[in-house]
Amino acid sequence: MAVEELQSIITRCQILEEQDFKEEDFGLFQLAGQRCIDEGHIEQLLEIIQNEKNKVIIKNMGWNLVGPVVRCLLWNKEDEKRKYYFLMLDLLVKLCNPKELLLGLLELIEEPSGKQISQIILLLLQPLQTVIQKLHNNKAYSVGLALSTLWSQLSLLPVPYSEEQIQTDDYGLCQCCKALIEFTKPFVEEVIKDKENSMENENEKLKDELLKFCFKSLKCPLLTAQFFEQSNEAGNDPLRCFASEIIGFLSAVGLPFPKMFFNHGRKKRTWDYLEFEEEEDKQLADSMASLAYLVFVQGISIDQLPMVLSPSYLLQFNMGHIEVFLQRTEESVFSKGVDLLENGLLRIEDNSLLHQYLEIKSFLTVPQRKKSLAMLQLYINKLDSQGKYTLFRCLLNTSNHSGVEAFIIQNIKNQIDVSLKRTHNNKWFTGPQLISLLDLVLFLPEGAETDLLQNSDRIMASLNLLRYLVIKDNEKDNQTGLWTELGKIENNFLKPLHTGLNMSKAHYEAEIKNSQENSQVQKSKDLCSVTVGGEEIPNMPPEMQLKVLHSALFTFDLIESVLARVEELIEIKTKSTPEENIGIK
Repeated sequence: MAVEELQSIITRCQILEEQDFKEEDFGLFQLAGQRCIDEGHIEQLLEIIQNEKNKVIIKNMGWNLVGPVVRCLLWNKEDEKRKYYFLMLDLLVKLCNPKELLLGLLELIEEPSGKQISQIILLLLQPLQTVIQKLHNNKAYSVGLALSTLWSQLSLLPVPYSEEQIQTDDYGLCQCCKALIEFTKPFVEEVIKDKENSMENENEKLKDELLKFCFKSLKCPLLTAQFFEQSNEAGNDPLRCFASEIIGFLSAVGLPFPKMFFNHGRKKRTWDYLEFEEEEDKQLADSMASLAYLVFVQGISIDQLPMVLSPSYLLQFNMGHIEVFLQRTEESVFSKGVDLLENGLLRIEDNSLLHQYLEIKSFLTVPQRKKSLAMLQLYINKLDSQGKYTLFRCLLNTSNHSGVEAFIIQNIKNQIDVSLKRTHNNKWFTGPQLISLLDLVLFLPEGAETDLLQNSDRIMASLNLLRYLVIKDNEKDNQTGLWTELGKIENNFLKPLHTGLNMSKAHYEAEIKNSQENSQVQKSKDLCSVTVGGEEIPNMPPEMQLKVLHSALFTFDLIESVLARVEELIEIKTKSTPEENIGIK
């Protein structure tokens, strides 16, 4: 019945001129064709499509059948008639109006969600490419529309972050990236051919659309993408291969790679003519940061950059990109900023990075992770003396993290040690400049009320630094200025620390006593709570609470022990002769 109905519509339309087709005819053709597909009359429908007499009708109306055919291919994966569906799709792409087909295919690509996104993209990329190649007028617009639609859908897919996820590729992103490169290549080759033939601006718009797509791809998925280690496995990394191809496209269709790469951020950028939309323009910083990571850390196309560029210039150039990464909270993005910074620092000799390069404000306040501290140490090593000094002051004022402050104080001690061993003292770590720095180290933020447990790492590092200064710098020489400032140090640091230790120990001893008494009363209960320093320790077994409290007391005893040793050394130094000081270690 459905076949006869369709044949009747076609017979009626065969006697009409193309311009006389009515909207009603299109609707009836679509409904009848849909019924043929639903009822399984695929072979009969194929005969109708292949019939030369129906050529004009299929050209104008056949595109309405693409949607039903594509849905059958997606939903009926075990259907024995799949080969007929594929044949029908190929015929429709070949015979139908390409303009209508383009819009129809893009609508189909926009429909699905989740894992079906990649399935329909992989199914329709080849037909889409064929259709666009037939559109000689406004090809650039068609390519841009297609690439924008494809990118928008791909950006909805989760980016795999582990090697296992990349290999399993559950959402098909990696397969789509590979297929998308093959989809784009003919258009890139067209622009290259145009450049070689010196044809005037014929493909400028096409070039612009390709460049926009490349910059978008650098943002998503490549900004968050993780890559295999650069080894034999690197060639099997689909996202790395995608990155290589995208950068290759940029280099092939854009301006010379170094000019495009290094002009980012200047008043007149090399791609101002691209006329990005406002939102796209905001994303350009992410795209360029991603490009910098791929070039310098992953080494993709790095051979295209001039070899004469100094390591300091490259680090300065990448500062802005590093900041873009470090401002992000995602580990996959943040870590790229750390890697890019490491890459730049490793190129530079120790103590040679001028203090003027201290521009990465966000790096001073990044979350303190293991790799961040290691990178911070590398950063410190590369800076000149004034740079180190400036960085130390900044971090002591802003970190609000006892462990990081202890890390900085240890570095200050190391720099003082280097300075004292030199023939000519370093003015930044001796005398007045050092005293100004020690004012930030040898004090308690809230005096005797300071939370000594929370600040224990910083306090221990400060005491060890003071102990070192007392031992290494004689009162007579006073190279560090310590002995001139000793009274201030005692008032601002040592005395309040004594008072704070007495108060803290008394408080924790009382809490231990209360905890022991409570545990006797609550023997039948599994959990109890204790308040320490105004905050309640989470409910835990009484024996565990006692361990926590005893651990705190042990920390106070340790601080008190080092404090006593420092005061003992000060007393010895201030009362003994210089000759006697020689024996102190």
